[in-house]
Amino acid sequence: MRVALVHDYLNQMGGGEKTLLALAQMFPGAPIYTSIYEPSRVDKAFQSLDIRTSFMQGLPLVKRHHQPFLPLYPFAMESFDLRGYDLVLSDSSAFAKGIVTRPETLHVCYCHTPMRWAWNFEDYIERERIGKLGKLALAPFINWLRLWDYASAARVDAFVANSPVVAARIAKYYRRESVIIPPPVDVTRFQVSRRRDDYFLITSRLVPYKRIDLAVQAFTKLGLPLHVVGSGRDLQSLRKLAGPTVQFLGRLGDEQVREQMAGCRAFIFPGEEDFGITPVEAQACGKPVIAYGAGGALSTVVEGATGLFFHDQTPDALASVVASFHDEQFNPLVIRRHAEQFDTARFAERLSRFISSRTSAAHAM
Repeated sequence: MRVALVHDYLNQMGGGEKTLLALAQMFPGAPIYTSIYEPSRVDKAFQSLDIRTSFMQGLPLVKRHHQPFLPLYPFAMESFDLRGYDLVLSDSSAFAKGIVTRPETLHVCYCHTPMRWAWNFEDYIERERIGKLGKLALAPFINWLRLWDYASAARVDAFVANSPVVAARIAKYYRRESVIIPPPVDVTRFQVSRRRDDYFLITSRLVPYKRIDLAVQAFTKLGLPLHVVGSGRDLQSLRKLAGPTVQFLGRLGDEQVREQMAGCRAFIFPGEEDFGITPVEAQACGKPVIAYGAGGALSTVVEGATGLFFHDQTPDALASVVASFHDEQFNPLVIRRHAEQFDTARFAERLSRFISSRTSAAHAM
């Protein structure tokens, strides 16, 4: 089959980008179409791939500050010429699923979530601290974006959701069914560690919806050590909240991140995510996870066996669970075995089987 991959934008590294690398391994030689690409801000593995960008690539400042260019992404995706492909696989949490394909092309969307800022607008503007004037100015555009998002969902032949919560959103916002295939986690990169230093750990982009502020405040209140790995526009505001026990380590390489996971007492996951790959990576090291009990964490953490939940998204609720945490109640080997069900090989097997079934059905028609 002639295959093309499509991704929203390649100027940051997160779970979606890790999934894209796994897709590129499944379909070697498949070009990647994306709105913008900044090699210095993503995994070096992308530099060996065939990446094709849109007209947005040449716009000033867009590769480092992509949010202000929001109105242009639908047009960027619709501008790609995808004639000649048998399969187009979009890896999308926003715009990539909006590409236009020929009738004979199978378009499968691996959906990390319907776009947050369109469907969760009130929560989005609250976290981004957008005032009343900003809300009034954005409201008409967001309304148009919802209409485009709903209409573009009809262009997808088959949806794959990364978790049950995302499948529910696809059904709610797009009125479409989906199959659930958890995203790939390279469990083989991690080994069970019985090393246990005195700190707790977060690895994350430092942006508002990740809710790192909850953890910073909770650990400052408790006076317990917290290591925060990652960078982002929230860094300065988080530093202002932090007491002396919270350390910001910046962006680290893969080996350094593994070292941090190997030594931590537990991994902290305070935001509501669609899935959340980093908690599974921590569990691959045999480390328990303390997570907000909502979203994707409900699919990846087993309370009492591989981690604990806090149920009110507040610093006090998180602090209460951390204060009651006992290392001895968790078995690293049990945690590791749980993580193995999310391995990249399992992802590739499930997705290949699904695509084969859809391709066979299309040929039978």
